[in-house]
Amino acid sequence: MKPSSEFILEASCIHAWYGSSHVLHGIDLAIGRGETIGLLGRNGMGKSTLIRTLLGHVTQRDGRIILFGQDTSRARPHEVARLGVAYVPEGRGVFPNLSVRENLIMAARRGRDGRNDWSYERVLETFPRLKERLSNLGAQLSGGEQQMLSIGRALMTHPDLIILDEATEGLAPLIVLDIWNVISAIRASGIATLIVDRDYRKVLAQADRALVLQKGQVVLQGNADAVAASPALADYLGV
Repeated sequence: MKPSSEFILEASCIHAWYGSSHVLHGIDLAIGRGETIGLLGRNGMGKSTLIRTLLGHVTQRDGRIILFGQDTSRARPHEVARLGVAYVPEGRGVFPNLSVRENLIMAARRGRDGRNDWSYERVLETFPRLKERLSNLGAQLSGGEQQMLSIGRALMTHPDLIILDEATEGLAPLIVLDIWNVISAIRASGIATLIVDRDYRKVLAQADRALVLQKGQVVLQGNADAVAASPALADYLGV
């Protein structure tokens, strides 16, 4: 484990509720600078709820969240985003009535330290399909193109941490390959990443460390190689 000062996110004893339903039960999670964390578990085990809690979307929450040295336990989503966290949600979340160019430009800002590594030009080089569709509205794009746009828009905020929730869900195999190649490039660029995806093998191949959730609790965690080799993994994932 990294020394505490090297973690950009430290979440401890996280609980979350939807109404009277207690979904998360005391989860601890830490992410180091430039580290890739895989978050695994069957559907309904709390993965997306944990992400949404860290981002401030779930209002019924308890526990402590430290982000870039600031206490964000009660922060709202826009406050978390301004600190340097980008979110690629399940369902993509592009603006359907804005063009590809407008979707990208509206998100552009320099990073916390003034970085401008992921410029508009670099994003278009990374996603040539988008370059061909700059004037198309978000609603006119295919599912794969919308996902590329969502990731590209997130990168243009120059985050220190990017959270990818089911980035390859429902996409054609060739598009999925493209998305994983981009995720690899993001990792290589030094951006910390939290990945949720059904393809646990791909997640573990990309991740430094991984956590497995079951019924809102961490039941398995450690270095990605150790988690991949665990005999219990198949039972927890139902594979």
